[in-house]
Amino acid sequence: MNKFLSAFSLLIVAASVAIADTPPAKPNIIIVMPDDLAYGDYGCLGNPILKTPSVDAFMKESLLFTQFHVSPTCSPCRAALMSGRHEFKNGVTHTILERERMSLATITMPQMLKTAGYTTGIFGKWHLGDEEAYRPESRGFDEVYIHGAGGIGQTFPGSCGDAPGNTNINPTLWHNGTFVKTEGYCTDLFFEQSIKWIDAKRQGDQPFFAYVSLNAAHGPHVVPDEYCANYAGKPNISDDLAKYLGMVENIDTNFGKLLAKLKHWNIEDNTLVIYIGTDNGGGISRRIFNSGLNGGKNSVTQGGTLSPTFFRWPAGGIPAGEKCDALSAHLDLYTTLAEIVGATLTPAMQEQAEGRSLVPLLKNPSAQWTDRTLVHHTGRWKKGTVAESKYSKAAIQNSRFSLVENTALYDLKADPGETKNVIDQHPEIVTQLRAAYDAWWNDIQPLMVNEDVMPVKINPFQELYFKQFGGSPSEKDLAKMSGQPQPNSSEKPSRAAQRRKAREQAKAQQ
Repeated sequence: MNKFLSAFSLLIVAASVAIADTPPAKPNIIIVMPDDLAYGDYGCLGNPILKTPSVDAFMKESLLFTQFHVSPTCSPCRAALMSGRHEFKNGVTHTILERERMSLATITMPQMLKTAGYTTGIFGKWHLGDEEAYRPESRGFDEVYIHGAGGIGQTFPGSCGDAPGNTNINPTLWHNGTFVKTEGYCTDLFFEQSIKWIDAKRQGDQPFFAYVSLNAAHGPHVVPDEYCANYAGKPNISDDLAKYLGMVENIDTNFGKLLAKLKHWNIEDNTLVIYIGTDNGGGISRRIFNSGLNGGKNSVTQGGTLSPTFFRWPAGGIPAGEKCDALSAHLDLYTTLAEIVGATLTPAMQEQAEGRSLVPLLKNPSAQWTDRTLVHHTGRWKKGTVAESKYSKAAIQNSRFSLVENTALYDLKADPGETKNVIDQHPEIVTQLRAAYDAWWNDIQPLMVNEDVMPVKINPFQELYFKQFGGSPSEKDLAKMSGQPQPNSSEKPSRAAQRRKAREQAKAQQ
C-alpha cells in the first residue's frame, strides 16, 4: 500500500512538473498607444499634475522598458511598429503629401500574426495611407474602426485627410468599409469598440490581436469638460493645456476599463498587454514637465524618441513591478511577437524585420544584451532635397552616446538631458557612429518609394464620404485640397504669408 502511494505521489509530481514546463497557449495580444504624449505624462513617472491611476497601477503589474525608443513623429512611428524596420525603409518620410503611405511591399504585423492563426483589429489612428490599397483592411486587419489622416478633422492640400468637418466629439468614423456617424467622444468610442470586438473574439477559437492606436492627445485638443476639471483654471495652465491634460486623463480612464474587462472575462492571465507610452515626443505638456529630457515631438534628441513601454503577461512569466534599461525600440516588437506566437517568418519577412526579439529580456530584464545602434530621423524634407537632408534632424545612438546632426555628441549616461557637447573628447566613438550612419543612409535610398508621388486631387476619405452621403466639395475646398489659390476668396492672407511677401518684396528691391 505504501509503495502504491509512493508511486502515485511520484506520478502527481511528474505531472505537475510537466504542466509547469508546458508553454502557455498563444496569448491574446493588445497594444495600446496614445499620441503626442511626453515621456513623463504619467503620475507614476513623476508628473506633478496629471492623474493616471490606471497606468500607475499597471506599472506595478508589468515590466517597464525605460530605454525604449520610437520615431519623432506619427506616421513614421506607426510604419516602424507595423513592419519591424525603420520607417524610411517603408517609404514613410513624412506625415502628409503621400509620404505617409506605407510601402505595399511591406508585410505588416497583423499579416504576420494571421499566419499564426490570429484574428486582428485596429481601433483609432492608422495614418499610413488613405487610398484603398493602403488602408488597414488591405494590410491584414479583419476589424477596422478608424479616422482618416493624422488627426480627426485634419485635411491637407493634395494629401491625406479625414471626413469633412470631423471633430473629436460625435466623429464620423470608417468601420469595415463604410462610414458611420457616431455619438460620443473619440477615445471613448475607440476603446468601447475594441472592448466589444474583444468580447466577441474571446469566445471563439482564434487568439486575437487588438491594436488600440489612439489619436489622443494629438491636436486639436477637444475633450468633454468633465475631464478638464482637475486642471482648468490652475496656475500656469492655459485652456488648451487643460484640455490636453484632460485628454490624457481620459485615455487613462479608458485603459483602466479595458483592463477591468480582461479581468472580468478571466482572460488577463494569458493576454499580453503592451502599453507604449507615446508614439513620439511630447508637445505642449513639456512646459510643465519633461522628465529632464531635451526636446519633444519632431526632434531627434531623447525627448523626441524615448517612450516608456510596459509589458504584462502573467502566463508568459514576465516579471511584475520591474524595469529593464536595455536599448530597445518599436521595431523590435515585430520580431518579439513572431517568436512569442511561433510564427514562421518567410524569407521576405526575415529580410524585412531588422528589430531584435525582446523575449530574453521579458524573461530576465537583466539578461545579457549586446549593444546596438538606433537611427532617428525626422524626415519632412522639402521635395527634391533628400541628399541635402542627410544630417538634418538626424541622430544615431548606442546605449551610451548619441551623435546628433553629425555635429554634437552627447554622453547619455552622464548627461541624459543632452546639455554638453563632448564631440572633441571621443573621436573614436564619433568615427564609429558616423560610419554606421553612412552605411544606413546608403541602405535606405532605394526603399524611399514615395518621394516622387504626385499629390492627389481630392482627399480619398473625403471622396468616399461624398460617395456615401452625397454632395461634393465646394470649388473653394477643391482649390484648397489641390493647393491652388482659392477662388473668390475675401479672406486676408495669414500673418506668416504677409511676412513672407514683405521679405520677398524687400529682397526684390535690394
